[in-house]
Amino acid sequence: MSTSDTTSSAAPSAAVLAEALAHHPFFHDLPAPALERLAACAREARFDAGTQIFHAGGDADGFFVIRQGTVRVESKRPGSAGPAVLQTLHEGEILGWSWLTPPYRWAFDARAVGPTRVIALGGACLRAAFEADPLLGYRLVTRFAGVMGERLRAAHMRMLELDDGG
Repeated sequence: MSTSDTTSSAAPSAAVLAEALAHHPFFHDLPAPALERLAACAREARFDAGTQIFHAGGDADGFFVIRQGTVRVESKRPGSAGPAVLQTLHEGEILGWSWLTPPYRWAFDARAVGPTRVIALGGACLRAAFEADPLLGYRLVTRFAGVMGERLRAAHMRMLELDDGG
């Protein structure tokens, strides 16, 4: 995952991560074996305020479940002093979908607004889990399709606002 994150010295066990995922709406109805498979791909990570979590065009190596904090999804604007904030994500939301489709490059930038704690799930591990368990892959890919659609709609609306001077 990102090299700019810091992890705690006492990493939670796979069982603890599986339990945390089980209580999240994105994963809530998955059977225990599927959650255990996902937890094997997961770790906890923390980002300080202002930390760039990933950059557009960089290697998309997984996704994040925001457990605490706020993350801005941003895009650079030519001729602008700063990035355009496309969407602001909060606790309970999913960050990142570019790990699902080749060439596995981030579509946008993401930055922690304040101290942020996430569960980071590794893309290569997840893709291997989907190969081993196609039903799990289908279930998560259909959920990510919804996330992708929502992010693209939000980016489109924000770009229209920016074009109107907003």
